[in-house]
Parts: sequence; structure tokens; C-alpha cells
Amino acid sequence: MSELSKRVWVSVIAAPLALAIVFVGGAPLAGLLAVASALAAGEFYRIARAAGHEPLADFGCALAGLVPLAVHAHYLGLYEPRFGGLAIAVIVLMCVALWARGSNGKPIAAVATTLMGAIYTGGLLSFAYALRYHGYAVGGARVGTFEIAAGGVVLGLPVLLTWATDIGAFQVGRMVRGRKLMPTVSPGKTISGAIGGLVFAVIVAWLYTRYAMRPAAQLVFSPAGLVVFAVVVSVAGQIGDLFESVLKREAGVKDSSRLIPGHGGVLDRLDSLFFVLPVAYVLMGWLLIPAPR
Repeated sequence: MSELSKRVWVSVIAAPLALAIVFVGGAPLAGLLAVASALAAGEFYRIARAAGHEPLADFGCALAGLVPLAVHAHYLGLYEPRFGGLAIAVIVLMCVALWARGSNGKPIAAVATTLMGAIYTGGLLSFAYALRYHGYAVGGARVGTFEIAAGGVVLGLPVLLTWATDIGAFQVGRMVRGRKLMPTVSPGKTISGAIGGLVFAVIVAWLYTRYAMRPAAQLVFSPAGLVVFAVVVSVAGQIGDLFESVLKREAGVKDSSRLIPGHGGVLDRLDSLFFVLPVAYVLMGWLLIPAPR
């Protein structure tokens, strides 16, 4: 089977499954985010080692996976986040670095890289759960016997905009070509592709808001707000992709791993979402308005 065939088959199976879990929410969503965060953190630490760093990978993967579960527990009313808990986690990490690495094992770099990996993956990806259960997401819609929660519809928007940006950038960039966007970081990306991604994102945002968010979540954007949201989210996704590219370029690796056939690693698939989800969370709090009756 060719790499393209593998890529298509994985997308056909994984994309609907991921969207289904997004709409269901709850423990399945928290579990998916926890597993994805831990795997992505492991791939980040692999890249870091290739770049000459020595993170405490086991501790970092565990911490990354625990963050979405802690967010889930918070929304269930079982756990109230406190800065004290974060401080204890950092102190434990420092103690592990002290005993495992000592002064000759570059403990400063080990602690910094480990924390960065956990925050970059588990911390940023947890905003998916926060979007799914944000206070503005009230109500839902029924399609036959299947009920779609408003929160799932809201979370679906930044996810779809990320995919729309990728598709638009790839298709337009391949047809138009032209000047490179950041040739030293990602030689295949062009300015025309970046603009194409923005345009696709605005179109998808308008369609999704009109035919999904409005009827299912009773939420819309103003015309200007919709454009601002789509453009900023699209830009965030493209920057997220470039950020992972520069990490891999520093380390001299092509993919974060070969875990997903035809797609590389989890980090390769989620790099845009790491930036998109927190940006979307903030913007939705500012820009979403109740749909007029």
C-alpha cells in the first residue's frame, strides 16, 4: 500500500471517530486527549533528544497525560485547580532531576525541556475539553434519534477550521506556487498557500456557523467577528505547524514518529491544534453572540 493510500485510509477512519468523540464529550473525550497528549509529549522528547537535550521523558509524558484528566475532574466538580498543585509538580520534577541527573546531567535543561513538552502538549490540548464544556455552549440539536450537544458543535468549529486551512493551503499552494513563506523552516509552504488557507477557513467558518452553530448551539458571530475569528484561528494553526517544523529542523528529523501510517506522528497531526485551541477559546469568549430569533 502506498503512503498516499495509507494516509487516506487513516483519515477516513480516524477523522469520523475523533469527531464522534468530540460530540460525545465526557470521559471518552478526556481519555482521548490524555492518550494523545502523552503520545505527543513522548514524540516531543524524542525530538528534543535528537537536538541534544536530555528531558525526563517518563515524568513529562505522565504529566502531559494527567493534565486533560485533571481538567475533566474539575468539570465534574471533583477537583479544583490550584497553583499549589502546579508548584508541587514542578518541585517533584526538580527533585527527580536532582537525583537522576546531578550537576553533570544538565538539570536546568532537563527540567525546562520536560516542562515545555508537558505544557506544549497536554496543557494546550486540554483547551479542547474547556471548549467542549464552556459556559456559552448551552442546548443542542436532535438529528433523528441522535442528540448533538452544543458544546460538541462549538468545539467542532476550530477543529474544522484547522483542517480547512491545511486543505486550502495545500491545494492553493500547489496550484499557484510562488514565493516561499518561510523557506528556512518549511520549504514547501508558500505565501499563496497561506492566503488560500485563510480564505478556505473564512468560507468554512461561515458555512459551519450558519448551518451548524446557529441551529444546534444558538450561537453566531457578527460578520466582522466571523472574519476575525476565522483569520486569527487560521493564522494560529499555520504558526503552530511552522513551530513544530522548526523543532524538527533543529533536531534534523523529518517526522515526530511513524506511529500513524502515512501521517507521521501524533505531534505531526496535532501541531496546528496546539495553537488553535487556546486561541479559539479566548476569541469565542469575546466574539460569540446569541443567535437572533
